[in-house]
Parts: sequence; structure tokens; C-alpha cells
Amino acid sequence: MTELPLIGGAPVAVDADGARVLAGAKIGVVTFPGTLDDRDAARAVRLAGGTAVALWHGDTELADVDAVVIPGGFSYGDYLRAGAISRFAPLMSKIIDAANSDAKLPVLGICNGFQILTESHLLPGSMIKNDHLKFLCRDQVLRVENNTTLWTSDYKAGEEITVPLKNQDGQYIADDKTLDALEAEGRVVFRYVGWNPNGSRRDIAGISNAAGNVVGLMPHPEHAVEPGFGPESNAGTDGLGFFTSVLNKIVGGAQ
Repeated sequence: MTELPLIGGAPVAVDADGARVLAGAKIGVVTFPGTLDDRDAARAVRLAGGTAVALWHGDTELADVDAVVIPGGFSYGDYLRAGAISRFAPLMSKIIDAANSDAKLPVLGICNGFQILTESHLLPGSMIKNDHLKFLCRDQVLRVENNTTLWTSDYKAGEEITVPLKNQDGQYIADDKTLDALEAEGRVVFRYVGWNPNGSRRDIAGISNAAGNVVGLMPHPEHAVEPGFGPESNAGTDGLGFFTSVLNKIVGGAQ
């Protein structure tokens, strides 16, 4: 088995015939009315070497995918609360069941996807408006606090990465008991570095469930996967590790 470089600079394994090994892993990307970043997420999956599968919120089957990305946007216009309506989509019932099953389907929620994961109780806590009450778009430095999840294993613990952040309802909140449990169990996966852009409790930018197969974060790794189209630091590819992490875990059979 050899490796070939991707556009983003990360290697992808190929077999003796030159076929991409990771291409056998299918990552579903969910679209809701108002989703904005589904195509970006699908492109990130392809750049990482996997096969992106489009999933519609009204679908009743998961199309035999190996993992799911719930991308960012403004599903249903963020009416009621961000992600509150999407939580009741037919496909979300399938995702919830699969994530909680013995198979532990890997699920990544980005921005609005993170909000949907909290609304569906796959992750604890909730998201409210930024403490400064304004929409914010900027490159954001994050520290990798937990590199043992299915979505972060290609990073080093304590590594700092830069990915874009864009949100209005990005303030992560939870009661002290929940926050203490997240800290004690190592379920804070990412923390804001340098500046807390939205007032999130304890500078939390992303968390996981207890099993580590479900991860949600507010910043957008799918916008930092290829040079020239993301942050200037580290060639703008710091987000690619999310997608290579889960693909390598799937192909390697690790959970």
C-alpha cells in the first residue's frame, strides 16, 4: 500500500492498483431546508479520500453510510431555536438511533449541526445567541483537548489549529454539573484560544458524547481543507484532519 498527496496536503492510502482505499468509506452529508455548507462538507469528504453521500432531511433510511456529517447553515431559518425544528426530521430519528446503537455510528455536527445535536440530546447543553448579540465571521484558533474521538484521532493532543468561525447563536451553555462532567470525562474536544468569540462557557468550542463517536463544534473545519481557500496559517488545511480521522478509523476498523 502506498500513499498519494491530496490537494489539501494530507496523504491518502491507495492499494496496489492505485485505487483509493478510503473511497470505500461512505460519509453521509445531511441537507435541511436552509443548510448552507452541505456542498463544502461533501467536498471535504472527497478531499480526504472518502465518498460523500447526499442525504435529505426527509429520508427515512441512512443509505448504508459509515458516518454522518450534519453541516452548518440556518435550518428552517433558525425559527423557534437554532436546530429545534430539524431535530424532528425523519432522518434525525435514524441518526439518533444509529449513534446510540452498539454500532455507534460516527456523527459530526458543525455549527448549525452542533445546535441540532444538542436539540436532539445526542450532546448535552444548548446554544444561545452570542454574548455580543451580533453575527461574527473570523478565523479562529482552537486547541485540540481530546484527540481520542473518531473525528480527532489525526490531531495531537494540545495541538492548535485555525479554522473559520461564523455564527450568531454560537454561545455554548450548560449547568455547572454538566460542565464539570464534561471536563472530568475528557469530553471537551476543542477550546477557543486567544479570545472567546461568543461567550461559550469555559471557552468550549466543541464537545463529544461519552463514546466519542458523536462530536459537535461551532467553527467550520470544512472551510479549511485546501490551500488558498481557508485561513493562511498551516496552508489553510487544518480542518482536513476531521475527515481523515474518521475515514482512517472506518477503514482501519477501529472504534
